[in-house]
Amino acid sequence: MAKGSVNVASQCSELIGKARAGEFYPVYLLMGDEPYYPDLVCNAVIEHSLDEFSRDFNETICYGADVDAETVITAARRFPMMAERQLVVVKDAQAMKDLEQLAVYCESPLDSTVLVLLMRGASADKRKSLYKQCQKNGVVVESNALRDYEMASWISQYFSSQGLDIAPDAAALLAEYSGTDMGRIVVETDKLLKNLPEGVNRVSASDIEKNVGISREFSIFELTKELSFRNAPKALRVAARIGESARFAMPMAVSTLYTYFVRVLKYGALKEKSRYPDRADVAAALQGVNPYFWKEYDAAVANYPVPKAMAAVSLLCDYDYKGKGGDVGEATPGDLLVELVVKLLNL
Repeated sequence: MAKGSVNVASQCSELIGKARAGEFYPVYLLMGDEPYYPDLVCNAVIEHSLDEFSRDFNETICYGADVDAETVITAARRFPMMAERQLVVVKDAQAMKDLEQLAVYCESPLDSTVLVLLMRGASADKRKSLYKQCQKNGVVVESNALRDYEMASWISQYFSSQGLDIAPDAAALLAEYSGTDMGRIVVETDKLLKNLPEGVNRVSASDIEKNVGISREFSIFELTKELSFRNAPKALRVAARIGESARFAMPMAVSTLYTYFVRVLKYGALKEKSRYPDRADVAAALQGVNPYFWKEYDAAVANYPVPKAMAAVSLLCDYDYKGKGGDVGEATPGDLLVELVVKLLNL
């Protein structure tokens, strides 16, 4: 779920259901740094608001860089031709220089116009009139990017909505590949659906490897596992292979390792208080981690007790700086990763 008190997935599902039933708001403000849900709602409104005969006369789709507020307001104030409603969509609305002036129209929108303002990777200022009028007289969808540690859970939920059951290690592998890009996950899921044998609805890590083109053996997911068990030869081999990848980015690798060791630190601190902590306390310490992986963290805590976990976190902060170009000399990003892993193994 995205940040905030609104469950964006549920809100968008409701809006899409209403669109399919022919129920529309006069104004939609769709915004946020994660475009997946705003795009879903926008596409549903475009698809269901007009029949094919009405589109030529009653559909206006434009882009923020090409229009001004006066043009959009003029279009929105027209009455539909031989139809119940007309549709005006402004895509990339954040590119409008005078976007805020649309508040004048949104204060008293026509019932016969559906106005969609789609802001991709941006949000309206909540202190200003446009946002307030859209919220009062229409609907606002704000979709913020999920955090890295939330993605595996989101993937599991999305696969479930598609009638698929994905194994925890498969979800973790796909999350590593996709980052926080929900759109990429949807594309890869569609690819999987086409390639899975008929009647199969359980997705394994092997299915992800085969259909998405990821090697589980040489992934950050596998690297954290080998570090947890202090398997030095395998950890160094995995790190070397990861660093050779054309897609490798040191800041992303450090971010993942940092998140991992912060969890190890929190879990270690919890186990210092109680040898057998309550399951709810474990879930809180290992936020976003499927219970399937808790045994791995037991091994990590044994090998990286609190002082060593703290040293690992400090080390990762240093390599975050190096990974972004600071004080590295002639070392390549791949060299830095191997160097980092050597130091983590020697804590």
